[in-house]
Amino acid sequence: MSENSLNEQNAAVEKVLHARKGMPILVCNIFATLIGVALFVFGILLSVGLETEAGAVLLESNKNLGAPLAVIGAIYGFAAGPLLFMGLRILQPNEAFVLTLFGRYYGTLKGAGFFWVHPFCMATNPAAGKSGTTSGATGVADSPVQNIVKAMRGSSFVRENKRISLKAMTLNNERQKINDQLGNPVIIGIVVIWKVVNTAKAVFSVDNFKEFLSIQCDSALRDIVSLYPYDSTQDNEKSLRGSSHEIATKLKDEIQTKVEAAGLEIVEARITHLSYAQEIAAAMLQRQQASAIIDARQMIVEGAVGMVEMALAKLSENDIVQLDEERKAAMVSNLLVVLCGNKDAQPVVNSGSLY
Repeated sequence: MSENSLNEQNAAVEKVLHARKGMPILVCNIFATLIGVALFVFGILLSVGLETEAGAVLLESNKNLGAPLAVIGAIYGFAAGPLLFMGLRILQPNEAFVLTLFGRYYGTLKGAGFFWVHPFCMATNPAAGKSGTTSGATGVADSPVQNIVKAMRGSSFVRENKRISLKAMTLNNERQKINDQLGNPVIIGIVVIWKVVNTAKAVFSVDNFKEFLSIQCDSALRDIVSLYPYDSTQDNEKSLRGSSHEIATKLKDEIQTKVEAAGLEIVEARITHLSYAQEIAAAMLQRQQASAIIDARQMIVEGAVGMVEMALAKLSENDIVQLDEERKAAMVSNLLVVLCGNKDAQPVVNSGSLY
């Protein structure tokens, strides 16, 4: 196995960095830096000579220590001390730094607190600074202070935008027009709750894990929607509108499979909007209304037939009136008209003989 392949595999494995506490190093380095500056000043004074009588005596006894003290003080006070300050890191809860040292993965710093790491380590976050607009896009010139802040944000000294959040975050993609199983165009939108579980994969396996997640969500949504119709036309048929829980579960599993390589975990995926596309919405509304009318008529007819059957059975059982087949047919017709009509029937009173 080549060295490059081995480095790529190691970069995909998250290595939690156990850093030193930053406060003791900060305090000690402040005192050491002040001592270094004092030694530099004292060495310069020894080198150029002191004007006082006590200084003359001191210079006579330590005339060869001025230059070494100035060099040692300058090295620590102006070089080593500020360099050690660069290794200080502050992390909030559920945040992490992915650190690289001279181009190689050094480790992931996790946990809230104040830490010190190698001063030449650089924090890496490819998803930082990818969103937002600049004032130049609106035609307003940046002030000198804004230019300085932007320059500092691009440097390695300002690391606020290099943090990787380990919190549960929400991705609300734009609504899309997708064809369902029957080929009908539907407008659908989803919301995905996700979080980073492997910072090494999130940084080194993909170019931008947020854009990668968004694209994979779109792809998974198209795959799932094409498997189901918008609405069920048969009993026990699964649909986008009627089987929302199952659709959400399959959508979550599908997205999780696609983003596994980026070190992301999908906590939940839900449909937030579902409707027919505008070009077929009116036709589908008429179809739904017709289907509802047919179902209602079917229920009315079934109830009316049952009531007619019960009426004939009661008349025959109680021997109220004897009806031949022709009069039974007329009675059934009249009852069905009364029970199934859209308007109330207007009765006609027969004052003559039944025959």
